[in-house]
Amino acid sequence: MDAHNENDVLDAYNRASSYIEGLIQGPPSPPPDATAEDIRARAIARNQRLANFLEFLGNPQRSYRTFHIAGTSGKGSTSAFLTSILARAGLRVGLHVSPYLQVETEKLQINDRLMAPDAFAEHVCALDAEIARWVDAGNDRPTYGEFWVALTFFSLAREGCDVVVCEAGAGGRFDLTNVVEPDVSLITSVGLDHVRTLGETIPEIAWHKAGIIKPGVPAVTTVAHPEALPVIRAEAELQQSDLVELTAGRDYRWEQDAVYGGSLVMDWLTRPVHLPLAGAFQASNAALAAHAARMMRDADGRELVSIQAIEDGIEATQFPGRVEIVQSSPGVILDGAHNPEKVGALVDALDLMPKPERRIMVLGSLGGHDFLKVAAIAAPIADEVIITAPSAVERSSAPVDEIVQIVEELGKPYSVVLSPIEAIQAALDKATPDDQIVVTGSLYLVGAVREHWYPSREIILQQTSFPKGTS
Repeated sequence: MDAHNENDVLDAYNRASSYIEGLIQGPPSPPPDATAEDIRARAIARNQRLANFLEFLGNPQRSYRTFHIAGTSGKGSTSAFLTSILARAGLRVGLHVSPYLQVETEKLQINDRLMAPDAFAEHVCALDAEIARWVDAGNDRPTYGEFWVALTFFSLAREGCDVVVCEAGAGGRFDLTNVVEPDVSLITSVGLDHVRTLGETIPEIAWHKAGIIKPGVPAVTTVAHPEALPVIRAEAELQQSDLVELTAGRDYRWEQDAVYGGSLVMDWLTRPVHLPLAGAFQASNAALAAHAARMMRDADGRELVSIQAIEDGIEATQFPGRVEIVQSSPGVILDGAHNPEKVGALVDALDLMPKPERRIMVLGSLGGHDFLKVAAIAAPIADEVIITAPSAVERSSAPVDEIVQIVEELGKPYSVVLSPIEAIQAALDKATPDDQIVVTGSLYLVGAVREHWYPSREIILQQTSFPKGTS
């Protein structure tokens, strides 16, 4: 593509992106004075509006088969593993993830490639035309969240997908994606996150995650929490769903096979399968994806996905922003952990790596998450902390002074660099070749910092989160 055509394509993409961002009206969270009943009522009404709009569109989400994935942690990695597996089974696979790191087309992928920017713009334009008809009929215009989910189902249907891997946002039961009628429901884990909307206890949050289990539809989970499993089992029984529980050590295990990696071992695999994503916790995500793929059947009840496709798919998986090593000297690791469970997994993953001479941490979170616990878990493993302030549209950074207080109490040297881009540059300037830089606390922080190695322009044009010739 020549420079002129590239600019035309990017202009079309940017117009579509601006249109979508223009739908954002204020912070995404419920009003501060909203009760639990108010929050639930708003969610139910929102889901019904979306269901009505999708029916108006002809229910595009029913034109392909679907895997629906919920969980506190592991959704993104599991989605990536499963998409890679299904693509190697010869299927045309759509992927919806939430949120995106750098560019909108990360949310709309087909067979391991981001949607082409001109196709993305065309789908946005086509959906906008449908919305005009919808509004002319006396209906309310879809909100930002409703538009995105509708765009996902609408565009992936127009792209002729055979199957879609759909990651839920927050929760599950009242998540906008829960209008799908899946072939298999997957639940990765249950931990404390989004407590304002999901509840402050593990059983409450588990109830929300279990809400993606549909009547008569099989489900599979790697949830191990003793307070969460009974809730998931009860929902499966209520829905008459066959629930498969995968247990570490019994059904799968992780074996270290390299300095930064390991392998997935399952009895029915033909060999230990190398996991390209760092961290022992990835064995759980890969096992969940592998088993879910085996549950996909044709009209005669035969397995559609071979063991070879499963093994090849796992080994070919790429996933940005989760224990992602973007540079080796000094080592730079990007991880979007934003809750205690995720940052704990990051700490465990770093423990398996060679110890650096010195570890510099770039740390920042958005407000609304449990940023104090995240900081309290992450900061102790650092020799020095650079505190920064990521942001998103209509969302502000966590209070920097409160993170500073935690770091001071730990006795760690620190500095405050509010701009994420300037913060990563400061870390690179400080680091020696034998040091390690870890960026964590927020996906939005990782997305901003990742621009240093992978510019958004090239991600859009090359249709991959790992564009060549940039890092």
